[in-house]
Amino acid sequence: MGGGGEGAPPPVSAPPPATPAPATPSTPTAPVPALARLWPVGVRPVVLRGWEPPASAYGPGHRGVDLAATPGDPVRAVAAGRVSFAGPVGGLGVVSVELTGTGAPPLRTTYESVRASVRKGDEVASGDVVGFLAEPGPRHCASGCLHWGLRRGESYLDPLSLLPPWLLRRGPSRLLPVPDVP
Repeated sequence: MGGGGEGAPPPVSAPPPATPAPATPSTPTAPVPALARLWPVGVRPVVLRGWEPPASAYGPGHRGVDLAATPGDPVRAVAAGRVSFAGPVGGLGVVSVELTGTGAPPLRTTYESVRASVRKGDEVASGDVVGFLAEPGPRHCASGCLHWGLRRGESYLDPLSLLPPWLLRRGPSRLLPVPDVP
């Protein structure tokens, strides 16, 4: 019979090498610079629904933020870039802007539901109007909102991370009295 002897344990094989988990839409690949200097709508719009990253590529979540706005309001590019898409997606108007100088793959902001005033290939500066808020879609805010998204490649990111802290704060700074100071 074989040379291993009777009752010898079977040979142990090494486990296969670990493979890295595939990137999911919520896995960032590089930090997001706070390069925006304005909100895409209004001055300090109410965030009706925040970013809720999905646990997996096709899992439930909210891949952007919903900002309160009124149909007809101008929608502005939050940073300089080139329009990579302007047109309908699933019956809703969408504008996407690849942001200048944000690495490879570049950051890309999306604005939905928008009547575009730009075309693919147009260069936009921070604050340029890219369209006007359309009537709310059947799958989104009942009273009107802008769905603002951010992606790097296939990864979804929190668009609020583009805003510097001073732009996220609510209300003006106030000086308070200091005790024991005349």
